[in-house]
Amino acid sequence: MKANRGFTLVEILIVVVILGILAAIVVPQFTQASTEAKVSSSLSSLQSLRSQIELYRIQHNDNVPTLADFEDAMTMCSNAALSGDGYVEVEGRDKAVYPYGPYMQILPVNPWNNQRGVAAAGGANNGWIYDQDTGAMYLDATCLDDEDDAAVLASLKAGDALVPEEEEG
Repeated sequence: MKANRGFTLVEILIVVVILGILAAIVVPQFTQASTEAKVSSSLSSLQSLRSQIELYRIQHNDNVPTLADFEDAMTMCSNAALSGDGYVEVEGRDKAVYPYGPYMQILPVNPWNNQRGVAAAGGANNGWIYDQDTGAMYLDATCLDDEDDAAVLASLKAGDALVPEEEEG
């Protein structure tokens, strides 16, 4: 006589239900962790940009980089007066003539839209918003406009000054 060994259908269904309940608990936590990581990365990148702009300001007689030359100002070398060629590559520079910079190797990526671009206002190909009059730098959060991201956008606008204040119109 042969004994049938194995799980019954009821036992298998109980295991599947338990796994479903566990998955329903765990999956939203991973989604939240991803969002928190993006917020943290945004804060870190923004702080780096702001501190390097401030260092540039100190070394360049209280002048901030212009929007047109922002990437060159952050990633190349210069002198206080920006005389001569203005910004020069790191390799082969004369350190006596171009003692300042580079402030960053490459501009950081905005974790919400994976863009590095810097512009005066939000846009599809921009990662950062820069006000050349004040030297203020913000995260371009124009990609966060659907209802799912509304809470994230609200938390970015609160307290951390990641995004510019909306103009009243």
